[in-house]
Amino acid sequence: MIQIHPNLFVGNTADCELNTPDVAVVHACKDPCHRRAVGYKGNLPSTHPHYLVHQDNNHLYLNMVDMEDEFAAHFTDPIMQQAMAFIERNITERPVLVHCNLGMSRSPSIALLYMARRGFIGNMSYSIARNDFKTIYAPYNPGNGIATYLNRNWEKLLTF
Repeated sequence: MIQIHPNLFVGNTADCELNTPDVAVVHACKDPCHRRAVGYKGNLPSTHPHYLVHQDNNHLYLNMVDMEDEFAAHFTDPIMQQAMAFIERNITERPVLVHCNLGMSRSPSIALLYMARRGFIGNMSYSIARNDFKTIYAPYNPGNGIATYLNRNWEKLLTF
């Protein structure tokens, strides 16, 4: 778990096991966190009310995978909107940990977007934000799907 800004941390699956009540946690991984929280194996039907997002107190569970197809925005937009709102609601009152499986792609991408939206790093383009963010969080290595999504949707992501 690495602190990248006051009250904002990025980590991996091992960090989510801390389960401290005074920390808000964004679990940016389908497996194991979203599956465990919602209680399913395999795939969840897209009609399920918690298909994309499930919140339980100070934990936000995201059914987030690194998609590379043209439908990525259809699923990722509401996930990112919920993640941004959750961070905004919590960050002034408690530490926020954003984690995914390895702490290299999905969770740091969420943290990068939050920081760009708030003007803590350059936000004129995803490329500028990515370069600024890598000086803060060197392990950042976005997968092709999340990088393509952020690049294609950058202006929209800064404003929703």
